[in-house]
Amino acid sequence: MALSGGLRCCQRVFSWIPVIIITSVVLWSYYAYVFELCLFTLSNTLEKVAYLLVFHVCFVMFCWTYWKSIFTPPRSPSKKFQLSYTDKERYEMEERPDVQKQILMEIAKKLPIFTRAASGAIRFCDRCQVIKPDRCHHCSVCEMCVLKMDHHCPWVNNCVGFSNYKFFLLFLIYSMIYCVFIAATVFRYFIKFWVGELMNGPAKFHVLFLMFVALMFFVSLMFLFGYHCWLVAKNRSTLEAFSAPVFQTGPDRNGFNVGLRRNLQQVFGEEKKLWFIPVFTSLGDGHFFPMRSRSESHNPLLANEEQWEEEGGTDEENSGVQRDPSVAIEIES
Repeated sequence: MALSGGLRCCQRVFSWIPVIIITSVVLWSYYAYVFELCLFTLSNTLEKVAYLLVFHVCFVMFCWTYWKSIFTPPRSPSKKFQLSYTDKERYEMEERPDVQKQILMEIAKKLPIFTRAASGAIRFCDRCQVIKPDRCHHCSVCEMCVLKMDHHCPWVNNCVGFSNYKFFLLFLIYSMIYCVFIAATVFRYFIKFWVGELMNGPAKFHVLFLMFVALMFFVSLMFLFGYHCWLVAKNRSTLEAFSAPVFQTGPDRNGFNVGLRRNLQQVFGEEKKLWFIPVFTSLGDGHFFPMRSRSESHNPLLANEEQWEEEGGTDEENSGVQRDPSVAIEIES
C-alpha cells in the first residue's frame, strides 16, 4: 500500500515536468526578447516601445490562457448520476449481468442520457460508481470521470474537457500569436546577426535561438490548432473522432453536430465579445447536449429533460452555470 502511494506521488511529481519545460522556455523567451533584443540591441526608441507594448500584451494573454488551462479543474458528473445507496446495493448484490444492465436502464430513465456503450448497455463507471452522462469518460490519469472529456494533455498536466476546452483553444491561439510576433520582429535582427552586421555578443545567441524556437513551436502548434478547429466545426471531441458515440440507432460521429454556428456557440458561448477572453462562457452544464437527430430525444427507455429539471437539475445548474437554451428545443420537440 505504501509502495503504491509512493509510486503515485512520484507520478504526480513527474507529471509537472512538461509544464516546467514550457514555463522555462517561455521565461527564457521573455528575457531574450525584452532584455537582449529590445533593451540591448534595438537603438530606435519608438521601435523599442512599440515592440515591448505588443509583446507584453501577447505575453499576458498567453500566460492567462495557459494558467486557466492548467488550473481549471475538470468537471465531474453531478450527484444525480451517482447511484443511490439502495440502487448501489441492488447493483452490487446482483450477479447476473443482464439484470445489472436492467437496473442501470431503470435508473437511466430519470436522466438525460442518449448515448450507450458499444454493447448497447448504459455506460457505467465501476471506479467512480456513476452513470456516465453523454460525452463523459473516465480519465485514468486524473482518476475521475470528466464531462465532455477531450483528452488528457501532459503539456498542461490536466484533463481537457467541458470546463476548460475553451481555455485550451485560446491557449493554442495565443501561443501561435506569441510565436508569430516574436519570429516576425526578430527576423530582421536574425539576418543582421547571421551576416555579421551586428557585433557578436550574448544577444546574438539569444536572437538566433529565439527565431528557431518560435518557428519550431509555431509549426507544431499550427497542426494541433488546425485539428481542433476541425473538431469544433464538427462538434466532436478527440475521443469521439477516434470512436464514434453510440446512440440507440447505432454509432454516429456527427450525432452532436448541430451546424457550424451552434457548434461554435457551444464552446465559446453566444456573446462574441467574450470569445477570445479566457472566461468561462460555454453553453450548458456538460451533462447533456443538443443532438443532430431530433428523434434521439424520443428514446422511450430514457427520460426527458422536463423530468430531470423537476427533480432539481444538476449541481452546476443550481449554482448558476449558463445553460444552452437549444437543449430544451432538442429534447422537448
